[in-house]
Parts: sequence; structure tokens; C-alpha cells
Amino acid sequence: MTPTLRALLCLGLSVGLRTPVEAGPLPKPTLWAEPGPMIPRRSPVTIWCEGTPGAEEYRLDKEGSPAPWKIQKPQETGDKVNFSITHMTEYNAGRHRCYYRSPAGWSERSDPLELVVTGFYRKPSLSALPSPVVTSGGNVTLQCGSGHGFHRFILTKEGDHRLSWTQDSQRQPSGQYQALFPVGPVTPSHRWTFRCYGCSRYSPQVWSHPSDPLELLVPGAADTTSPSQNNSDPKSGDSGKPSLLSQQGPIVAAGQSLTLQCRSDVGYDRFALHKEGGRDLPQSLVLQPQAGLSQAHFPLGTVSSSHGGRYRCYGGYNLSAEWSAPSDPLDILVAGQLPDTPSLSVQPGPSVASGENVTLRCQSQSPWDTFLLAKEGAAGPPLRLRSEHRAQQYQAEFSMSPVTSTQGGTYRCYSSNSTSPFLLSHPSEPLELLVSGAADTTSPSQNNSDPKSEFPAAQPQDYTVENSIRMGVAGLVLVALGVLLYEARSSQKQTQDAART
Repeated sequence: MTPTLRALLCLGLSVGLRTPVEAGPLPKPTLWAEPGPMIPRRSPVTIWCEGTPGAEEYRLDKEGSPAPWKIQKPQETGDKVNFSITHMTEYNAGRHRCYYRSPAGWSERSDPLELVVTGFYRKPSLSALPSPVVTSGGNVTLQCGSGHGFHRFILTKEGDHRLSWTQDSQRQPSGQYQALFPVGPVTPSHRWTFRCYGCSRYSPQVWSHPSDPLELLVPGAADTTSPSQNNSDPKSGDSGKPSLLSQQGPIVAAGQSLTLQCRSDVGYDRFALHKEGGRDLPQSLVLQPQAGLSQAHFPLGTVSSSHGGRYRCYGGYNLSAEWSAPSDPLDILVAGQLPDTPSLSVQPGPSVASGENVTLRCQSQSPWDTFLLAKEGAAGPPLRLRSEHRAQQYQAEFSMSPVTSTQGGTYRCYSSNSTSPFLLSHPSEPLELLVSGAADTTSPSQNNSDPKSEFPAAQPQDYTVENSIRMGVAGLVLVALGVLLYEARSSQKQTQDAART
């Protein structure tokens, strides 16, 4: 065979082998993972590769590993295969692609699938700056932080598996590592629930445990009717805002157990509690509404100085991102946090008649700028006054003018500073105020118009027995005076008769 003929023959064979491929590239397959691309450590995951009917073999490659990483043949009539991983490890994490072979040749490679394994490091913390309560259309910054030296932080949104929102960490003077993620504008059209993870730049697909979830709250938009209720029967009550109260009262002592209760006559499925200045938003589900009242309890643990502050709660539904208007604020005051104990006195005295002018005086030698007066058993907030410096004493005078029988009771006073308004001194010795006389005849609305009278009305006291005793004593005194006057007149008459004789 001549060299020319041999060259033409080789050229013909070469063209013949390439002709099927040059007819057009096969479509690239689709690659995905179930239950998702983020898999907890040691959990199973299934990788699916879908091509076209007639494919004879599928291959899966992993970036950085010898190819092919896995090989699988499809069922006779199937156009896809699965690659099963029974225990996810850091060795399975990474960027994957798949492709298939058919009689026409090899397909293009699929788009990359990045598998991430979570649970290799301690979870970071996630908080919202300045607050997780965001007005509709507003913006917020989410802060992910950890004491572990992560090079990067990743923020994920619930229901959204895009592996985006990655930020390099910054080391703070405190030794903490953190990253800031701007989020917004926030709207109530869907739920805004986030988690964050940390990782090393050397193993970007090996992540920490997820942070606790953080849900942003858009207040004031929730319908006051439950989704299961008839819309023609709306609930009333100031935009459906719930009420918030403390089972222990507004003043608590360090070491006590503190629980806050949020409740509403609207059938909410869940409640959220927020502390002013706080970066997280604890939530609680309503297990079973009773007597038309939905409520949830928030146990806050053993009281310390950090529990002092202003709280509000919100109501919402499980199937909605909308929340109610906030409750009225509840101030939690922690007693026993300041070294001084003030004294409490009353003028004109602890026993007065209804209608008299009464002044309770709280005073201390220490330079506190605020005094508070609390009535035992009152659910409302204590009275608060700025102190005045008089005669080497710091004092405040709480006036009850005129005093009513409903204001009788046991009082204590506390001192505080405006720089830490939720931290109080130890309480003064108790002072019991006794108010005698007819019960107050003014209506509750009239009582509330007096800014000095902010305590809830107590039960009126019954003075019938005490008044009967007083009347009896007065009668005896009158009888005794009559007897003395009669004896005096008789003695005087006897003296005059003797003088005449």
C-alpha cells in the first residue's frame, strides 16, 4: 500500500468516526439532590442525574477527585439515574457534575451541583440590628458571629436553597468573628426566617451547625380574624393587639423565676415576644385556645439584671407572615441591684379619713435621681418621680389629694437612676396606709383622670364593726359626762342650802 493511499484511508476512517459527534452535541443532563444540597453530617442524600431516553451510562464527577467519581446504568426504559450516599461526610461534599453516553456519543456536562455538609463546628449566633421588628418596606442588618475563627459566614433564608449571601468574617477587638448582611426591603408578603453558618476558606463546603432561626417581624398587618373564622365576624380590639403581663408583677427580685404571658381574644396561632434593644425574637406557639382566649407563656428563667427592660408581644398565624400591632409596653424592673435602701414615711399619718390630703415621702441620703412607689398587689406600673435635694436628703413626695378608701394598702418605695431605669434598689420597709370613711363614689374613669392615682382599685374595706365600736364608746363618754354634770349640780345645790340654813 502506497503512502498516499494509506493517508487517504486513515483520513476517511477519521472522518467516519467523528461524523456522529459533529452532527450536534447531545443536550446536557439535569443534576439535583434530594432532600437538598445542604445535608447534615451522617445523613443520607440522593443525587439524581436526568438525561434523554436511550442513554446507556451515566457518570458523576466530583471536582478534585479522579474521574469518573461514580458510574451508574439506567433502567431499560428510564432516562435518569440516582447516585445514593447513605452517610454524608466531608469527603462527599464539593462541586459535582454529571453526563451520559448514548449511541450518538457523550453528552455535555451538567450545570454544577454544590453539596454542602453541615454540623462540623459549633453553631454561630444570628441577631438583627437594630431590632428584628421591622416596619413594612424597611431594611435591617443581620449579624452572624462566633468565637470560632471562621473565615466566612453564610446566610440562608428558609425555603430558599440558593448558596449565596456569603461574607468574609471580620475579627472584632473582643475576639469575636462576625459578618454583617444587609436585608431589605422587608414586606409582610412572605415569611423572613434566616439561619447562618460558618466555614473555613480551605473547606468551603464543610459548614458548622446552623444558628438558631431568626424570624423578622413586620407588625401591624395581621387580620384580626383567624383564617378559619368567618370574615363577616371580625374580632374587635385595637387592631387585634394582644396584652402582655407578668405573673410575678412588674417588680421582680434577682433569683426569682420570671414568666411573661401574652394573650388575646383573637384566635392567634403563635405569639412573639420582643425586648426593646434586644436582637432576637423568642416565639411561642398557642397549644390550645380556651374560652375564646389565645395565650402563650414565655419562661425567661432566673431573674438577673439583664432581664430588666421594656417588653412587647405580637400575635400571628402559622400560615401567614403578617403580625398584629404590638401590645402595650410592659416594664420589668429588677429590685436589689443598687446598694442603698430608701425609707418611706407618710403625712399626716398612717391612719387617715377619706378625703384628707396624704403625702407619701420616699427619701435617701444617697444621690439617686429617681424614686418609685409601688403598692402591694397592684398589677399596674409603680409611680415614678424625680428626686429633690432637701436638707441633705434626696427625696420625692407622692401626693394623694384627696385620698380615697381604694388607696389604702401596703406601700414600698425604691430608688433608681435614670441611666439604668430598670434596675432598682432594695425596697423600703413596708408602710400600711389605713383610710377610713365612706367608700369612694367617683367612677373609675374619674379616678383615672388623676395622674397621681395610677394604681388599680383595691377592694373597698368594710368599717361597719369599727364604726359601731366608735359610736358605742362615744355614747359611754356622753353618759359619763351627764352623770358627772348631775352630781356637780346636786353638790352645788346642797352647798347653797347649807349656806341658807
